[in-house]
Amino acid sequence: MKKIRPFAAGIDIGSKQLFVSVEGQEVKVFESFTEDIFKIGEYLLEHKVTTVAMEATGSYWFVLYDILAEHCGLDVWLVDGRQTKQLPGRKTDIKDCQWIQQLHSYGMLNKCYVSSGALKDLRSYQRMREDHIRSASMHVNHMQKALIQMNIKLTEVLSQVQGASGMRMIKAILNGERDREKLLELCETSLKKNKSEQIIKALEGHYTEDGLFILEQAHDAYFFYQAQIKQCDEKLSKVLNQINKDKDDFPKPTKERRKTIRHNRPNIDNLGEHLLKMTGGRDAQKLTGITDYTWLKLISEIGLELIKWPTEKHFTSWLGLSPGQHHSGKMRRNKQKGRPQAGQIFKVVAQSIIESKKTALGAFGRRLRAKKGPAKAIKAVARKIAILYWRLMVKGSEFVENGVEHYEKQMMISKVKAMRRLGKELNARIEFS
Repeated sequence: MKKIRPFAAGIDIGSKQLFVSVEGQEVKVFESFTEDIFKIGEYLLEHKVTTVAMEATGSYWFVLYDILAEHCGLDVWLVDGRQTKQLPGRKTDIKDCQWIQQLHSYGMLNKCYVSSGALKDLRSYQRMREDHIRSASMHVNHMQKALIQMNIKLTEVLSQVQGASGMRMIKAILNGERDREKLLELCETSLKKNKSEQIIKALEGHYTEDGLFILEQAHDAYFFYQAQIKQCDEKLSKVLNQINKDKDDFPKPTKERRKTIRHNRPNIDNLGEHLLKMTGGRDAQKLTGITDYTWLKLISEIGLELIKWPTEKHFTSWLGLSPGQHHSGKMRRNKQKGRPQAGQIFKVVAQSIIESKKTALGAFGRRLRAKKGPAKAIKAVARKIAILYWRLMVKGSEFVENGVEHYEKQMMISKVKAMRRLGKELNARIEFS
């Protein structure tokens, strides 16, 4: 084999030590402090290294990657640890960095996507926001559990306890209010009109000291995370303004109504306009199941330049939405390719699409779910949405939802053709009305 990168280095990353391998030199060990990372950059430049590869190990690679790329100007490759597995019986930190250097010099490693600049900040803030949403939902469960323990059946009569009416009643209960009529007055008008009797019955509970304490703790924690989410929204808005600050002359979007964001809507002014400016007017909201918030999450994970994936197949493979090959002789297996966060976003979109009664993709997903099961149906629909997203962002081709009627018409045409083929094989005459 011919070396295609003669000035390549490999680094094995640990929490305390970093092992650096340069061709023709003994492995050098550095500590993981910031000043030592700068010494690594000096050491690599001293030996005329132009490119370096390292494994994506936890969060330890972040600073090392930034310093070597930004301050030292090196071509840094972050690679999947599954590509650098050492031979059996040769697993040491020193041998690992030598093996990474050797694989990199022969061009046998694939580069991971790493966001940079403002997109990196966008990704960090968005991921933190999602963490806060998960934490807040955990405390909603705690509130529900405390109410159930005291036999306050609000969870049975309200669609969500954390709604405006539910939170007003819980706050009043924590402040000592026990009069059910007064608690009912805190509800929205529609609830008082349609569910007043049920709410009155649900509010008759068995109050206990420990139940009220748990309810208060969960209530306060929930609103703490709501405040944290609000701060993340402010940071996201600031980053979006920074990205689009030089795009003031971009044509204003039409007054077409944006899709409603039902859950966890970010408090960002003109979110759709920001996203359209970032993508040059290519509107992902036209794709089935994608709202502006879903689009924001995809941009934070994938970035804006999808051209780095040469084809839609490369893109869906990177997302983990296509099966990996694991064939040997008569054995045929589909190997798991990993679960990138972006792929999971498409799967969440696919779950909602399958339940939709007005989309062609929903009809396709339900038909496949009946034959193959829900897991394969969700993955298949997610892959179709990912392909459409890649085509839209790279080629600019717009997707138009044809609806269930068009899909069923195409399915009927396919069934008629199949029946005619069967009739020809059986030498039978089949007539269609």
